[in-house]
This record gives sequence, C-alpha cells and structure tokens, in this order.
Amino acid sequence: MNRWGLVVLGVGVALALPACGRNSARSPSGPFAPDTLTVTSSAFAEGTTIPAEFTCTGGGRRPPLAWSGDLRGAKALAVVVDDPDAPRGTYYHWIVVDLPAGTTSLGTGPLPGGREIKNSAGRPSWTPPCPPSGTHHYRFTVYGLTAPTGLTGGASPTDALSAIQRAAIVQGRLTGLVTHR
Repeated sequence: MNRWGLVVLGVGVALALPACGRNSARSPSGPFAPDTLTVTSSAFAEGTTIPAEFTCTGGGRRPPLAWSGDLRGAKALAVVVDDPDAPRGTYYHWIVVDLPAGTTSLGTGPLPGGREIKNSAGRPSWTPPCPPSGTHHYRFTVYGLTAPTGLTGGASPTDALSAIQRAAIVQGRLTGLVTHR
C-alpha cells in the first residue's frame, strides 16, 4: 500500500473511533447474551420518547414492561435500565434480579418477587430518567438467567452486572428517549 493509501486508511480509522466510545447508544454495556427476547411497553415504542409521567419532570413512575420469546432454561430473570449517554459513563437507573422465571411483565406497582439492587444513585429502587442536557437513550434490558443470583439489595451495580453476566442465557432490549427540558 502506498503512502496515500495509508493516510486514507488512518483517517478512516480516526473517524470511526468516536462511534466506538462507551457512551454510544449502540455500544454494549453490561452483560451480553443472545438477543432473542422481545421487550415492549404500553407507554412507548422502540426508539420513541418516554412520556413525561415516567421521568423526573412528571410523576417519575416506572413504565410498564412486557417481554416474550424463548425463556426455556431460564430459572430467574433480571431487568437492567441504563443510560449510556450519561456524562460520567453509563448510569444505572434500575437493577432487578431474581424475578420468578415465569414472569412476562412488570407493571408500575409492586414487583412480583425478585430483588431491587442498588442503582447508580446508591439506592435499591427506580430512579426516573432525568437527562442533564440533550437527548439520552434509556435501555430497558431483560435477561433470562440459568439460576437466581442470590444477591441482596445491598449489592453494588458492579456485583449485580457480574452476576447477571455469569448467568445470562438470553436477553432483549427496549430503548426509549428522553430530551432535557
């Protein structure tokens, strides 16, 4: 390859690198398993705006979620809601582990079992989306696990994500948007 070919190649690589950043909405963060579940919400569709009632500018409630797909082999479920666009890296809004394997939805009320783990705010609870600026992507990921994690509510997000990674056999994701107001 001649010198100009190397320059063009170098420029192409340099332009592609920002898309690989950890805050990219498409970059994986957290556990990974085959993406075979379909996650939906009656409150918003994939890639659309999450209604204000589910953000810090509204009531701050959790949006309802439902999922379908092959969960054979799953002995428990986990749900992770994160914001990969947060200024200091991925922010975890909600982590739930050890939901019963037969669970196919979560409403806005009490959980049907399972355990909430500390989120990035240090609380084992839901923290509603509240972007400081711009448009943020909020990812609602459901995991099928080979076994319950056994974690307590005092576990850290890192501990929870590691436990989910070790046990995840399937996953599915729904992404909603919130723009700073």
